[in-house]
Amino acid sequence: MPRRSPLVIGHRGAPGYRPEHSRSSYELALAMGADAVEPDVVATRDGVLVLRHENEISGTTDVADHPEFADRRTTKSIDGQSLTGWFTEDFTWDELATLRTRERLPKIRRSSATFDDAQPILRLPDLLDLVRRGSEEHGREIGVVLEIKHATYFEGIGLDLAPLIERDLRAAGWADGELPLVIESFESTVLARLRAAGISASFIYLIEATGKPFDLVTALGKEAPDYAEAVTPAGLDRLRGEVDGVSVAKRMLLQPGSTIVADAHERGMQVFTWTCRPENAFLAPAFRAGGGKAAFGDYESEWRVIADTGVDGVFVDHPDLGVAFFH
Repeated sequence: MPRRSPLVIGHRGAPGYRPEHSRSSYELALAMGADAVEPDVVATRDGVLVLRHENEISGTTDVADHPEFADRRTTKSIDGQSLTGWFTEDFTWDELATLRTRERLPKIRRSSATFDDAQPILRLPDLLDLVRRGSEEHGREIGVVLEIKHATYFEGIGLDLAPLIERDLRAAGWADGELPLVIESFESTVLARLRAAGISASFIYLIEATGKPFDLVTALGKEAPDYAEAVTPAGLDRLRGEVDGVSVAKRMLLQPGSTIVADAHERGMQVFTWTCRPENAFLAPAFRAGGGKAAFGDYESEWRVIADTGVDGVFVDHPDLGVAFFH
């Protein structure tokens, strides 16, 4: 049965207040009452899973200030997009451990940027232990919503993420269903592999509003279906039994007449949405207010539209606001 109020998921912790994926970001999300937190995982050269939104890390760490790593700056094609910077797969874990985290959006989140250069990068086992301890400390069950980034790309360079994720989940006691675990990805093939490996979790297929999934483009070329097709009734029929639900870009639920949530629920599937943020920069135009991009707009009205769809989970950057509104 769908929950009466959606799961409030701290998106990379509490990045409205602290640099994303930092220890203090996650600790704050737990303290603010988040039902779960969402780490993104990418890999190092030596097969350590680290928490970064992307494998390109120039915007979220101080790597550019380390002269010893200047020669690692390069240009790569990641999921069909050309990116220049520093990439996790070109570093060992011991090297990445010397870096410190930074606010990704310093012009919008100036307060968070005051915590720059103070905290190291976390590994996946660090986060799993932090959430387990946090559940005990706060006296409530807190989940992990694990997002797998660029699985096809990493597999193509010899860093297959699926066995690395299975290794870390089993070692930390998160693979057998005792603790609430969701695994999500924009690539359905890696979800199928982890399900087949016997990981006990809910598997959620992430859906962009535009474009096509890179794993299917790699396999099928121009014949690959686009993301939007996956959340039509026919697309959901095909997904039923393969995944437990979908997580759609917020704007897809804000479209007048959207039936995605109802269609998924009719098929016994969950729907999450990303990302509920209060700043004008991220709100749909109808809900923006004065004061510039960093100012809070009429986010509650936007969130009301989302809540009224009956969605099962929402990703938030400010867990205190999310808990206050959605619970």
